[in-house]
Amino acid sequence: MSVSSTTTDPNAALEQLSPKQQRKESRRVILSSYLGSSIEYYDFLLYASASALVFPTVFFQNLDPLAGTIASYGTFAAGYLARPLGGVIFGHFGDKLGRKKMLVLSMFIMGIASTLIGLVPGAATIGSWGAVILVLLRMLQGIAVGGEWGGAALMALEHSEKGRRGFAASFTNAGAPTGAALGTFVLGTFAAVLPADAFMAWGWRVPFLLSFVLLIVGMVVRSKISESPIFLAALAKEKQDQDKPKNKLPILQVLRRPKALILTMLAGASGFALQVLLSTFSVSYATEYGAERSAVLYAFAIASVASVFFVVFFAHISDKLGRRPVMLVGLVLFVAFLKPFFSMLESNNWFLIFAAFTIALALHAVIFGPLAAFISEQFGTGSRYTGASLGYQLATLIGAGFTPSILASLYALTDGTSVTPVIMYLTGLAIVSAAAILLTRESKDLDLESHEA
Repeated sequence: MSVSSTTTDPNAALEQLSPKQQRKESRRVILSSYLGSSIEYYDFLLYASASALVFPTVFFQNLDPLAGTIASYGTFAAGYLARPLGGVIFGHFGDKLGRKKMLVLSMFIMGIASTLIGLVPGAATIGSWGAVILVLLRMLQGIAVGGEWGGAALMALEHSEKGRRGFAASFTNAGAPTGAALGTFVLGTFAAVLPADAFMAWGWRVPFLLSFVLLIVGMVVRSKISESPIFLAALAKEKQDQDKPKNKLPILQVLRRPKALILTMLAGASGFALQVLLSTFSVSYATEYGAERSAVLYAFAIASVASVFFVVFFAHISDKLGRRPVMLVGLVLFVAFLKPFFSMLESNNWFLIFAAFTIALALHAVIFGPLAAFISEQFGTGSRYTGASLGYQLATLIGAGFTPSILASLYALTDGTSVTPVIMYLTGLAIVSAAAILLTRESKDLDLESHEA
């Protein structure tokens, strides 16, 4: 039994659910958030791997290899620039009309944009127009994923009881490594089985075209879940209090007290920088030291699958110990591992490369697992979709949007002889995030129904 988002009496509909049915519905919503997020991040992070291995040759063939890679990473950044815009747009309507409708719409936009990327002609056919079209479609991807995350995280969070919110919301973040693994595995398979010329000519396009199939699966799954009970209860209360002043626009509620937005943005930035380090710069770095491209992609994909369990596990730990201490430990451990990580990538040994990705992703999960609940719990129900989406997406913009280009440029300053500037940059960003986490209140025991931003 599900609760309709258009029911005339949301509270009455909710009361018809027994505790057992509520738990069952919660599991369905969590599964939907995980599957939907996996599909969205398959599309979004598939682009990350392609920007490192394919796009410099296909769309920037008139540039030297390093300049082409940096230009390709620039198109990658366009998606991150658009994500806050998506967070604001979808957040506004998600706070006004409901979480579910926005989740369906965001998935549709993402699926269509990703499919079209697989059809964009290369520079050899239409010159620089290929790169222009690529940027526009990447921005559509960014808008879509900007709306996706907040809705998926809130649906899982708001369907769950206190004491399990971190665990429930983490399945949205677990979709990121799942999507990365799926996209990397598919792209790696085509890279392995096709001759290099065929892969560059058309093989890389197939994983993007498969997005349309995933879109259909995702739309079916999303259509079967119920609206957030906390949102419905808030909507019913607003209707009962018609004599009271109407709530301000969600974005104005968030900006009126910007502390939560600023701190969540800075707190999450380092985690995203480390995430794109693994999916972009690290892949190119390992291949530079002699490892086969497909072998590195497989190592990263398998390690990403394992990291899903770490994400959920450390989110569960944060339900017990708190979001802040778990995330701080993750930052410290990951920074300490950076130097050994690059040494392992230089080995040209598949097992060492696989171990490097596995350990790094496990440490990243200590940060990433609690992050969905950590950000979402900082905002009140009337502006939670907007606040959480904007905080999260601004964190991705600062931490991830330009990180591939920055890391590649810092590495180029040493003529490709030292990763010390790269490590220093990531360490500095981690210090900023740690300070923001320390300044943010612990949120695991907050009452979401009465809590206001």
